[in-house]
Amino acid sequence: MNPSLRHRILLVDDHPMMRHGIRQMLELEDDFEIVGEAGNGEEALALIEPLQPDLILLDNNMPQMNGIETLRRLRATHYTGKVLLFTVSDAEDDIRDALRLDADGYLLKDMEPELLIQYIRDALNGALVISPGLTRAMAQALRSPPRQAVVELTERERQVLKTIASGFSNKVIGHKLGITEGTVKVHVKNLLHKLGLRSRVEAAVWAMEHLRSTS
Repeated sequence: MNPSLRHRILLVDDHPMMRHGIRQMLELEDDFEIVGEAGNGEEALALIEPLQPDLILLDNNMPQMNGIETLRRLRATHYTGKVLLFTVSDAEDDIRDALRLDADGYLLKDMEPELLIQYIRDALNGALVISPGLTRAMAQALRSPPRQAVVELTERERQVLKTIASGFSNKVIGHKLGITEGTVKVHVKNLLHKLGLRSRVEAAVWAMEHLRSTS
């Protein structure tokens, strides 16, 4: 495969043997290139600019700066690549914090290697990936407290919210609703503000819980 077509991956884990094992496994795949390794969040942040990874596989339980705080700092720098939390923790607080910071996935380290490879590819293709068995924990973690009544949303905002829940991108939403992608972005920003939400993931969960009963 042409090296320029490979997905560039950065491994972040404080255990060298874990990084070594994952590197060996992923390097067997023609479409992956491991461009670097980091043992903590500070090291990872320093490598983003020179390495320009497409995806970061990020441990959570690390000294100095854990994965959640590293993710927070990454988003503050406007890093636009994919970030997958890869951890032993199935705590609802960790799942909630990761997804509210727009993580592209939350994976447990006890999964089969083949499944990890599949999830990395799915994430690179735009999917939100969650370890099997964490679906209920994810729903509980993202369950919102009572919000303002959905009838306070405009009809257009309700339409945008429903398409977000269906997993469509801003470009596709614009095409479906006959509006520009820029207008969709404005609606999404207004929706998140009105509902007190932080991400599209939260908006999708909110829509699934509230719009069905009010449609």
